[in-house]
Amino acid sequence: MANLSRRVLCKPHRWHVQDTGTGPLVLLIHGAGGATHSWRHLIPLLTGYRIVAVDLPGQGFSQCGAQERCGLEPMAEDLHALCYAENLFPQVIIGHSAGAAIALRMAEMITPAPNVIGINAALDTFQGVAGVLFPLMAKTIAMMPMAANIVSATASSNHSVGRIIKGTGSTLSPNDLELYRRLVASPTHVNATLQMMAQWNLEPLLSRLPKHSSRALFITGDQDRAVPPTVSLRAAERMNQASWTTLPRLGHLAHEENANAVITPIRAFIDSQ
Repeated sequence: MANLSRRVLCKPHRWHVQDTGTGPLVLLIHGAGGATHSWRHLIPLLTGYRIVAVDLPGQGFSQCGAQERCGLEPMAEDLHALCYAENLFPQVIIGHSAGAAIALRMAEMITPAPNVIGINAALDTFQGVAGVLFPLMAKTIAMMPMAANIVSATASSNHSVGRIIKGTGSTLSPNDLELYRRLVASPTHVNATLQMMAQWNLEPLLSRLPKHSSRALFITGDQDRAVPPTVSLRAAERMNQASWTTLPRLGHLAHEENANAVITPIRAFIDSQ
């Protein structure tokens, strides 16, 4: 889908943006370690809308201009600034995994608040000792010299990528797996993903969910091994205008496994507006 791509400098980053269609604007935000390629099966099904998909800073083809701005709050701020600079005013924001958290935070910055759809939304924090150790480990690895090169070299084989994807509960085609292999083979992409993990902080956003003004839909795959579907259910229960639906036999990358199944609740939610 390179024909949809353009590069946009909006400091501090140089963004990779894919833009297609006409109509009400739907913004797509991928999860940690992904890129705009993850939407390639869903975009053709969203007819009647203008679709804008963005690579997060340092991931995919976006160039990160400030490594310290890879956490939830700064990325939402920078993505909001990009939308403002480009006159993009989304009516709906769809986020996958960690992208759903960015979508919810962005929605708080926009008036009127857009509707939000989270696909296997990563909206939970580790508890106890793990809550201290896991972010610390990610931060330590991210600070190690050549860490991204080492991770990239060891994880980018076809076998390693296939094992990682299988661990999410999803089954992807060989072509889709190859796109992830190319991503993991990039030390720049891996470094940005590590920085995102190291700087991630969900607590402030989660504390505000009961006051969130967006209408929201959370979609989960019942085979998701990366983020339990109950995470989305709990988030929906905490919000005033949120619903939750789960799809059978799909994992964490549900929209890549079976876009036709995922588009059905998305269409029903968007078209109802």
